[in-house]
Amino acid sequence: MLAPLLFVWPLSIVVTYHYAMSVAANPFDQSLREDALAISRQVHFVDGATQPVVSFSRSAHALLRADETDVVYYHVISSEGKLLHGDRELPAPIPMQKPTTPENQVGFRDAELGGEELRVAYTLVTSPDNPKDWVLVEVGESLEKRNQLINQIVASVILPQFFIVPVVVVLVWFGLAQGLRPLQFLQARIASRRENDLSPMTVRRLPEEIQPLVEAFNDLLDRMRDNLEVQQRFIADAAHQLKTPLTALKTQAQLAMYEDEPDALRGSLQRIGSSVDRASHLVSQLLTLARAESSGGEIQAEAKVDLAALVREVAEEWVLPAAQKHLELDFEAPAGGVPVFGNAFLLRELVSNLIDNAIRYTSGTEAAPGLIHVRVSDVHEAPHGAQNEDGAIIKRPSRWAVLEIEDTGVGLNEVQAELVFERFFRVDDAKTSGSGLGLPIVREIATYHHGEAVLIPNASGQGVTARVRLPLYVVAPAAPAMPYRPPIMPGSV
Repeated sequence: MLAPLLFVWPLSIVVTYHYAMSVAANPFDQSLREDALAISRQVHFVDGATQPVVSFSRSAHALLRADETDVVYYHVISSEGKLLHGDRELPAPIPMQKPTTPENQVGFRDAELGGEELRVAYTLVTSPDNPKDWVLVEVGESLEKRNQLINQIVASVILPQFFIVPVVVVLVWFGLAQGLRPLQFLQARIASRRENDLSPMTVRRLPEEIQPLVEAFNDLLDRMRDNLEVQQRFIADAAHQLKTPLTALKTQAQLAMYEDEPDALRGSLQRIGSSVDRASHLVSQLLTLARAESSGGEIQAEAKVDLAALVREVAEEWVLPAAQKHLELDFEAPAGGVPVFGNAFLLRELVSNLIDNAIRYTSGTEAAPGLIHVRVSDVHEAPHGAQNEDGAIIKRPSRWAVLEIEDTGVGLNEVQAELVFERFFRVDDAKTSGSGLGLPIVREIATYHHGEAVLIPNASGQGVTARVRLPLYVVAPAAPAMPYRPPIMPGSV
């Protein structure tokens, strides 16, 4: 902050000096202008005379030279450069030519006489009968009074700055030191913290100006602490869940080492393969969940995706696994497609997890096959708003792409329908295989796309309907095609 002050100070001196020159020149130029016009009025063109007559009295001449400080010169020169009246010492303009200044108007020029600078005012007097016949009237004056006035202005304005500016510099430095002391104290407190200390900082005894900064920093610490707790809990849960299949894998491998019979050895190897599949599936889901969580709410690899076509492709991949469990898997979607804006890879994971979950918890026989109905639709709602966690009203989209997967499997009550979205929660650990991560992944991906995912128990008490709503891709009228990016909705996980 001191550097700009030290830069502005010399600049102000230069500006002040030039301003003083302008102020000092104006009154003296005005005096020269009046003198030049007064002499020009004494020039007369007489008929029959070879040259104009200058009737300049001695009293007027004495009055013109009455200045005790500056030396005043004047002369009247013909168009041929001949001196008609006045001082021969005053240098005429070179080259001698008719001034461009209109008659009865005064111009100014700078001249030099014997090493002394002069300020010269000149005016043109033209013969009324012959415009080509003209004379030049000039009045020159030395610059002593001007320089004295300039020095007085500079002394009265600039010299005090040499005393004031150092005082201002000291005061500014002291003020900055006092103002930055709380920030230095805050910097020392932050630097002395351990790397794992995310506790909020106190705002007591801090100036009001930096309290918002500390509050924003505390808010960042709170979010970092919450994120760290989620990661630590996730790592602990993942380690616990991975321990079971890895322990089983180790046990089965040890048992296989002691098997002599080919059939028994083959059975042990099959069980080892199943354990590897479960561990691989768990790791894959953990990676998918971590990828969705690391998005930070910003959709990566954005693109327009036809949700209906994507769901159809994924459903076709699950037709054979469904048939092996005697399940009928059908699909329904509008012919024109249902466009959304998002990450095709994550959306494919979402659909795959929902269909996989429906197949796991639905059973059937050849005589009474189970049913899984996959449906994609475009839903229109009246525009409305909702309150976020801070109580502010946010706009919600009025058009949604809706994915529904309805099955005839194990039913859930309303409490269980919400608990299944928690990590590693399973309704029946003993009856079905799984990691308890499929539905949490679904909700995380839906939230990532500014949507929502819910499980709705069927009214019959048999099976559930998984419903995912994503903002529909819309094109604003009279504007380039742009996807609608709604805010994260309240209550999403």
